[in-house]
Amino acid sequence: MENFIFHNPTKLIFGEGQIKHLPEEVLKHGDRVLIVTGKGSVKRSGLFAEAVALLKDKCTIFELEGIDPNPRLDSIREGVKICKDNNVNLVLAIGGGSVVDAAKGIASGALYDGDVWDFYMRKIDVAEALPIGVILTLAATGSEMNGNSVVTNMETHEKKGCPSIHQYPTFSILDPTYTFTVPRADTVNGLVDIMAHVFEQYFSHTKDTPLQDRLCEGILLTVIENAADVLADPEDYVARANILLSGTFALNGLTRMGVIGDWASHGIAHQPSGLYDVPHGAALAIILPHWMRHVLDEGVDKFKQYATKVWKVPESFGDDREIALEGIRRTAKFFELMGAPTSLQEYGIGADVIDMMAERATEAGPLGSYKKLYFDDVKTILSKCI
Repeated sequence: MENFIFHNPTKLIFGEGQIKHLPEEVLKHGDRVLIVTGKGSVKRSGLFAEAVALLKDKCTIFELEGIDPNPRLDSIREGVKICKDNNVNLVLAIGGGSVVDAAKGIASGALYDGDVWDFYMRKIDVAEALPIGVILTLAATGSEMNGNSVVTNMETHEKKGCPSIHQYPTFSILDPTYTFTVPRADTVNGLVDIMAHVFEQYFSHTKDTPLQDRLCEGILLTVIENAADVLADPEDYVARANILLSGTFALNGLTRMGVIGDWASHGIAHQPSGLYDVPHGAALAIILPHWMRHVLDEGVDKFKQYATKVWKVPESFGDDREIALEGIRRTAKFFELMGAPTSLQEYGIGADVIDMMAERATEAGPLGSYKKLYFDDVKTILSKCI
C-alpha cells in the first residue's frame, strides 16, 4: 500500500425529504445564489420549483440552464460571467454529474482573472473557488463528493478534466426519489460509469490493499445486485438508494486510498465523447471489455480475483486465465443485457477515425498504469470497438 492523505470536505445529506436542509446550508455562505441546471428535467419534475421556494424569501437567485450531458466550455464561461457580474456567493447545481461538473468550473472561474479553460489545460491550478452546493438527480459520476470536473471545448473538440480540492462541494443533497424519473438509457450509462470508476482503481499493481479491494468489490456487487431492480421498476426506492450511494462511494476517494489507479479507459473514452458527443457511460461500456482483454496478461491474478469475487466464477472453471476471461465475458454480457451500446458504429463512428482518436488520446504520453498504453495499443482497442 502507498502512503496517502485522505481528506474529503463534502457534507453528504442523504435520504428522502432531505432538501429541507437546503436553506441552512446555503445561508452559511451567503444569500446570492447561482442555480445551474440541465436541459429541463428538474423543472418538469418540480424539483427546481421546490428548491426555489425554499430559497426565494432568503436569497437572491440567478439561473443558468441548458447544461449539456457533456458540459460545454461556453456554458461555463457564461456562468462565470453571471457570478462576476452579480457577486454570487454560492453555485448550486441541481442535476446530474454534468451539471455538477459545470458548477465546479463556474465556481473556480468566478474567482480567476483569466479564462477558466486554463485550469483544464493545466496551465494553472485552481487556487480558490466559490462554495458549491449540489442537489443530485443521477447516480453516475460521483462528482457530488469529489473535486474533479470534466469539460468539453467544442471549438477544439477536446474533453479535459480538472482536479482540485477547491472544487469539492461544500454539501450534497442526495434524495433517491429524485432519480425515479431518470430515463432508462441514462440510468444504464450511469451504472456503467459507476462500475468504470471502480475498475480504474481496482485494477492496480499496488500490493497489500485488501481493504480497498473489498470496498471496490462491494460497490461492484451492489451495483450488479440492484441494477435489474432499478431497470424493472424505476421507482424502487431501495434499489435507487443503493445505486445512488454506490455512485458516490465509487469516486469519493475511499477506494483509491494508497492505490495507484489506471484511468486509461477514461482517457480513451474521452475521445468519442469529446469528438462525437457520445455519452460518457456509453463510451465506457463499449471500451471497457476490450481494454480488459488488452491488459489482461499484465496481471491475470487481479482479473481472476475480480472474476471469482464479483462474478462468482468457480475455481473449477479452468486455469487462472480462463477464469479471468470469463469474468470479462460476464462484464460485457452484463452491459449488453442492461441495454448498453456494444460498438462505436452505433454512433456512426467508423474505422476511418481510429488513428486520429488514438493519436489524440496519447498526445500527452501513454495512458494508464496497469499496462501503459501507447498509440498502437489504443488503436488496437478502438479498432475492436468498431
